[in-house]
Amino acid sequence: MINQDVLGQLCEVAASFYVRGYAFGSTGNLSVRVEDKVWITPTGQSLKALTPEQLAWVDLEGNAQNDCKPSKELPVHLAVYRKRPEARAIAHLHAGFATALACLEGLNEREPLPPITPYYVMRVAPLGVLPYFRPGSQELAEAVEKMAIDHHCLLMRNHGTIATGTSLSEAVDRTEELEATARLFFQLRGEGARYLTGGEVEELRQSCGIRSEEHR
Repeated sequence: MINQDVLGQLCEVAASFYVRGYAFGSTGNLSVRVEDKVWITPTGQSLKALTPEQLAWVDLEGNAQNDCKPSKELPVHLAVYRKRPEARAIAHLHAGFATALACLEGLNEREPLPPITPYYVMRVAPLGVLPYFRPGSQELAEAVEKMAIDHHCLLMRNHGTIATGTSLSEAVDRTEELEATARLFFQLRGEGARYLTGGEVEELRQSCGIRSEEHR
């Protein structure tokens, strides 16, 4: 059975996201994976005050292991875990700036955010962009599964973001970095901002062992 500390940490992270405005109402969902089992936040409940007993427990095929009803985005989480076996946590949120980015007409889907900071390059890029699908739909899960193999962060048009990590803290870091970079993007629009050069980006990738875009 899972160490209860992990479930407690998931609930603490969920509450932190709510307090800081990354989630509101009953939106957003988080999960952790331990071996072949997944714990995910429940459907229809706010992230602000969850307890481990309220988390839904399923296997990798989505079969229930307790009586708690999982988020309707469970198929998305399972799709990511199938394609990224190293993933141990997922955060799907509707944070304001990243979601605003997902709603922009004419968004450059190959490079939705420029390389504003080295931390975006190291923690988020490349940011994959999915077309709009109805939340909770099988079509969304299938699209996520196809793109998740090459991206640990995804932007869903008119919807929100998905960030994965080999730990809960890594998924949180990526979520926060994506939202912070989206905020900078909007703050710098029309200001003649300096972005990292191609050479600077490649240096970062090499220093961090990140594959170049052309090899993905």
